[in-house]
Amino acid sequence: MINVVARSTYLRACLNPSRSFVKKSMLLNRASFHSAIGAVAIPKLSDPSLLRHRAFVNNEWVSGNTSDVFAVHDPATSKEIGLLPDMGTEETRDAIQHASKAFQEWSQTTGKTRHDLLKKWYDAVMENQEDLATILTWENGKTIGEARGEIAYGATFFEWFAEEAVRTYGTVIPSHMPSQRFVTIKQPVGVVGIVTPWNFPTAMITRKVGAALAAGCTVVIKPGAETPYSALALCELAQRVGIPAGVVNVVTTHKHVADVGKELCLNPTIKKISFTGSTQVGKLLMSQASSTMKKVSMELGGNAAFIVFDDADIDAAVEGALASKYRGTGQTCVCANRIFVQKGVYDKFAHRLAEKVREFKVGHGFSIETTHGPMINEKATEKVKHHIEDALSKGAKLLVGGKHLGGSFFEPTVLTGMTKDMAVSDEETFGPIAALYEFDTEEEVIQAANDTPFGLAGYFFSRDIGRVWRVAEKLETGMVGVNSGIISNCYAPFGGVKESGVGREGSLHGIDDYMNIKYINMGGI
Repeated sequence: MINVVARSTYLRACLNPSRSFVKKSMLLNRASFHSAIGAVAIPKLSDPSLLRHRAFVNNEWVSGNTSDVFAVHDPATSKEIGLLPDMGTEETRDAIQHASKAFQEWSQTTGKTRHDLLKKWYDAVMENQEDLATILTWENGKTIGEARGEIAYGATFFEWFAEEAVRTYGTVIPSHMPSQRFVTIKQPVGVVGIVTPWNFPTAMITRKVGAALAAGCTVVIKPGAETPYSALALCELAQRVGIPAGVVNVVTTHKHVADVGKELCLNPTIKKISFTGSTQVGKLLMSQASSTMKKVSMELGGNAAFIVFDDADIDAAVEGALASKYRGTGQTCVCANRIFVQKGVYDKFAHRLAEKVREFKVGHGFSIETTHGPMINEKATEKVKHHIEDALSKGAKLLVGGKHLGGSFFEPTVLTGMTKDMAVSDEETFGPIAALYEFDTEEEVIQAANDTPFGLAGYFFSRDIGRVWRVAEKLETGMVGVNSGIISNCYAPFGGVKESGVGREGSLHGIDDYMNIKYINMGGI
């Protein structure tokens, strides 16, 4: 059974982004703010060997044939964390070959064997939760509380898929011929190429790798160049618990990202690509993968609508919006991007949301007072700045926030008076802007919510049971949160429709994308 404490840790971090002791915005001038950031000490790891500075191939820490390196930086201070090998096509091909060799044996292990190893991996992650969270906050920037939550949440995928490894059932199909029997069995697809983003550097890997290993596949992972240390720490633990050589491999790269991705997609030994990232890159990888007809799982961009109807519990809706919008400083693919509020409660909701956001404190993720850490880099803040300036130039009103604090820091922001012609309406902000749109009718808001090429997640708050069913069914998304701002967990399928991707991760469906169904006709009976 999934560890309830581990799961609740993640939920608490997401559902309680503000802290009661923060009475007002405590942001001072930029100089004092950044002085305070620089004064925050990075906690020492209890086990320093979890911070690895090499790639991981065939259970060895390697640099490959490259002498190139790239630096990973703390987004809060821009200070260098360390250097990693900048690997390319040759090193990726080598990792694929090792994964292919390992697949021959790993695919023949029993589900019970894979179950036991994944459970040990889960236990190792939870035993090292604090160190893993420290590494995550250091390279990603999210608060240490959120990082602890992500480690616990990410670990649940190892536990969940351990339990699914022994349940990859086949079927017996009634035959229309007395002398024949029809059966199906499930078999692992083969070596899987996995490409993950920086915003959930642990959970995006465990959600994919847990399913792949449970199915009997081996993997070659390219983590986000901004956050590779979390992936490598997981590899260190995999090695410790006895995951065989070649089953899990990590290629690190920054300059050669396109080359590594292309090799994963074009190499015929890779039988499946699993990608989380932008729709633009997903389309490219899917096109490349089609050359060898690989299976693909694509979890791509979103433009989530968050709808508040006039019969909603407003306080619950505000809390849901805070959790959905500002988790990870707004850098999640399922966060609310467009917040639609019915006319009768628009001002009330906007006022209460702004009051809560004023209590946030931006700072270094390791600071106990910080509610929201930095964005991943200054390029990300530029997009947020552009979206705010565009909205204000077209008539929006700034209720709170709106300031770039320098570096990768940006104030959580609330905008009202949003209209369809503003950039936020069509582009995923991926930052801490709550953009509020007013609407009159249910039909109007459903049309507006669906007026996007994306369809990952949607949310709405209402106490009308008829409306709950109608709206949930009519929203063109793969996932819907009803009276809830948090929807992700290992039990439920995660994925989108339209240009937000294909396939599902997590849940009992998550392992199916890593397996082929083989039909066997037994004659001569």
